[in-house]
Amino acid sequence: MENLIFMNFNKNKVIQIKGDASFRKFYRIILKKGSRIIVYSQKEKYKNLIAYSAVNKFLKKNKINSPKLFYYNLQNNMIVVEDFGDLTFNKILLKQKNKFSTYKKLVDLLIKIQKIKPQKKIKNILKKNHVIKKYSARYLHKESDLFFKWYLPLFLEKKKISGIKKKLRTILSKLYKSLNLPNKYFVHRDFHAQNLMKVGKKIGVIDSQDALIGNPAYDLVSLIDDVRIRTSKELKDKIYKYYVNKALKNYKANNQKFLNDFNILSVQRSLKIIGIFSRLYKRDQKSDYLKFIPYAWHLLEMRMNSVIFLKLRKILDSNISKNVRKRIYYK
Repeated sequence: MENLIFMNFNKNKVIQIKGDASFRKFYRIILKKGSRIIVYSQKEKYKNLIAYSAVNKFLKKNKINSPKLFYYNLQNNMIVVEDFGDLTFNKILLKQKNKFSTYKKLVDLLIKIQKIKPQKKIKNILKKNHVIKKYSARYLHKESDLFFKWYLPLFLEKKKISGIKKKLRTILSKLYKSLNLPNKYFVHRDFHAQNLMKVGKKIGVIDSQDALIGNPAYDLVSLIDDVRIRTSKELKDKIYKYYVNKALKNYKANNQKFLNDFNILSVQRSLKIIGIFSRLYKRDQKSDYLKFIPYAWHLLEMRMNSVIFLKLRKILDSNISKNVRKRIYYK
């Protein structure tokens, strides 16, 4: 952190804090009154610094509690933002027996976010436009393709992967085309409890740099089918019904259409997550993420109960055994 010297902070006032699955590093600056967070990123600098601060500003403008930008120095690969502390809703939920009351608050926040009129272009710190793109079949495929690129090579030969990918991509393409609701809502893309912070009596939203305009079911999937928190099917259904009863009137879609979208996007997201966590292990030597893969498979299997996933389930079942799905280590 030698680049911070010009900011006149003593070394004992800058503390590195736990990072996440990205290339970013995080540091807490302890000030006389309060603290700030340094976000440091040499790789993917545009996304991690410029896009992140732009989306935060957009959310804040729309009365969503997101980190305020205090300082930036892109030449030195850093921005300084508001410190929301260390208490994530992931930590809160893992300790709670009755989780539903907490999930209701998080769903209420999601509904508030989805009422925001999304803007395709928002100003970034360079005084240029940051474009919030629309979700499309191409984006959905790009994400679920991570399953073929990073997960399957952990235990299958290249030739076999090619055949599986061809069949599954055809099936997934039809599923993605069958999505009902329009792509016109702000989608955080990682709206799960780890990215939601308890800040006094408010909820803070972080990690919003990947936001797109898309389907309203996507962020609900992220919250309910959160791979980091094991919850019962009963609780998942309860949270889902709470959302539907409060939000469905906002976009005039019937329950069955929304449920169809929810299930498809949950399957898509689970494939993506399994692929991402495999990449973190293989490319970035972050083996801790492998422990989440068995539960991601559980979520995938649970959402494939509908008849629309019959072909998808058949191919997965004939090529990936239950024992492989439970595996949390690879040579």
